[in-house]
Amino acid sequence: MTSYQILCILCALALVTSVASSRLHKLQETVAITALALGMSLLLLLGGKALGGHVYGYFVSGLEKLDFQALLLNGMLGFLLFAGALQIRLKILRHQKWEILILAFVSTLLSTFIVGGLLYYIAPILGLPLALSHCLLFGALISPTDPIAVLAILKKMGAPEDIAIQVEGESLFNDGIGLVIFVAISHLAFSTEPLTFSQISLLFVQEALGGVVYGAVLGVLLHHFFRYCEEETQLMLVTLLIPTAGYVIAEVLGVSGPLAMVSAGIIIGNYSVPKYFVRHERVKLYTFWSLIESFFNALLFLLLGLLLLLVTFKAPLWWFMLVAIPLVLMARAVSVFLPYIGFRLVKSYNPYAESILIWGGLRGGLALAMAMSLPEGVIIDSQSGVELRELLLVMTYAVVVFSILVQGSTMTGLIRRSNAVATEANHQIAPERT
Repeated sequence: MTSYQILCILCALALVTSVASSRLHKLQETVAITALALGMSLLLLLGGKALGGHVYGYFVSGLEKLDFQALLLNGMLGFLLFAGALQIRLKILRHQKWEILILAFVSTLLSTFIVGGLLYYIAPILGLPLALSHCLLFGALISPTDPIAVLAILKKMGAPEDIAIQVEGESLFNDGIGLVIFVAISHLAFSTEPLTFSQISLLFVQEALGGVVYGAVLGVLLHHFFRYCEEETQLMLVTLLIPTAGYVIAEVLGVSGPLAMVSAGIIIGNYSVPKYFVRHERVKLYTFWSLIESFFNALLFLLLGLLLLLVTFKAPLWWFMLVAIPLVLMARAVSVFLPYIGFRLVKSYNPYAESILIWGGLRGGLALAMAMSLPEGVIIDSQSGVELRELLLVMTYAVVVFSILVQGSTMTGLIRRSNAVATEANHQIAPERT
């Protein structure tokens, strides 16, 4: 089977799984899709052993033909980020701009060094000493919260607006920043020539700042291009220029495509849509992008579950899998609580804000795509033959599955309590105003 045929089958399977997951009313759709896909993977594993491995081997060889890293990082990610950014209201974002900036940049850096530093000291105890640069690689790829996973779950739960905009804004921006940090540390870890601090800083500025500026230019150009569209169908289809050609050109220019999609999406959603789209056209536009977003989400979370078939679980890696989950959660807690100490000195927040940000900081396909992009053949233990890529991939997969299935399915209680506090506060303010 060709890669295209496999992708078509996976798309059909994703749609069927999406419909099946909608019957599981107690679970959020993305959680249900991932759980069903994991169930299918386990059945294939068991069935493969029982039936001699023919069906299992055929399916696994098909999955291996798909370049998951390219499919997500160079394909679906641009569409999903642009769709999410279209719905961000700039007026609301301005009220939380400093919180989002600090959480997206400072907290991501802080979490990267906490995870990497602790892993560097824990790894020898678990039997596999790691270089500090390799530990920081894991910190860089696992620290950014995944906007796809976060937005898919938050939209269904109705979190308080001030908390929702922080979680959504942080996840939209920190994935691009996380990718830039990951690229910089990868250069440091695998480059044959030593890199200076100024070179790494220049790379960071080029990727991050360049991505934001390029996205803004892209948004402004498309804003003026809308005036030449005479039909509503053209208006909607023209928006596809950004996550397609716009994303590809960002890669050619060497700037961050994800950050470009976010800044372009915010400009189109806040300036172009109100100016060029009448009310019924806006409804159609958001329906159009909602369909694209729902389809890619279903496909992505199906793939997350099926990737279980491609992950090698060697005996020396089990302790690393178990340690990775609390390690990442602890780093997330510290990187959120520390900024909030300063935030609460100047502004009041919902008492559940930190808890939702920590527990709602889900990881997803982005982290796995970064782990899969690591070079093969870097042996860290000659006796067991463990490679750096398979170690970090197993740890990443454990954190991703835990965050989606456990954190994603248990966020409802936190959000309900935060909504109750927000409602009570509004009731107390109302009589004072009257």
